[in-house]
Amino acid sequence: MTYNPMELMICCAARALDDGKTVAVGTGAPCAAAMVAQRTHAPNLVIFFEAGGVAPQLPTMPISVGDSRTCHRAVMATSMADIMETCQRGMMDYCFLGGAQIDAYGNLNSTMMGTDYARPRVRFPGSGGANDLASLCWRILVVTNHDRRRFVETLDFLTTPGYLTGPGAREAAGLPPGTGPFRVITDLAVMGYDERMKRMEIVSLHPGSTLEQVREATGFELGVHAPLPTTSPPTDLELTILRTDVDPHRYIIGRSARAV
Repeated sequence: MTYNPMELMICCAARALDDGKTVAVGTGAPCAAAMVAQRTHAPNLVIFFEAGGVAPQLPTMPISVGDSRTCHRAVMATSMADIMETCQRGMMDYCFLGGAQIDAYGNLNSTMMGTDYARPRVRFPGSGGANDLASLCWRILVVTNHDRRRFVETLDFLTTPGYLTGPGAREAAGLPPGTGPFRVITDLAVMGYDERMKRMEIVSLHPGSTLEQVREATGFELGVHAPLPTTSPPTDLELTILRTDVDPHRYIIGRSARAV
């Protein structure tokens, strides 16, 4: 089957989620990824929604974190406070986050563009629960398009902590040891983080992408994990589940039309 970049990103994100783990998701690609994971290799993945849905059996993809489907046959229909308490207890394995900018240490900006907070060039929604999730969950995943406007050397505003300024910085700030950024999945590649330096590095190139193309689309120096494989394309099963079960109306996968 042919596929588009959004479908590839969702399938890559799904593969990053292990069976029997917990994951906090929002709507869109993260939710689609969790649903694909549950329907393939991770049937015991436990999905949490920020608004309070815990372990729902999602019939179709919800359109917001407060959609009634996020509580369909759920273990609990609780509150945001309980979801954040779950994170504080160290019981959230994964979370999906996003932002307008990301730097080499996985820090995110979802607050503003510009240099004057009172008069920003662009104002974004802000943290929501992103800072809490990134501070307390074990592994942070980001799914985003890849371009130099997003992947920047210096954030205009630090909304959400990644590895902050590098090794030891999260712990020095009082965040739980062993937590932090895990994967950044884009339309060009999959990135991880160097264990020693805590900086972003390429761990696989998508089919058709080149190392030069990824570096050109990044505003900071990227490391390269060796050996550097090619990302496995979506399987026919993954695409069938994604298109017929998870997102049959193409609300998410229809945003990317370029076939690969």
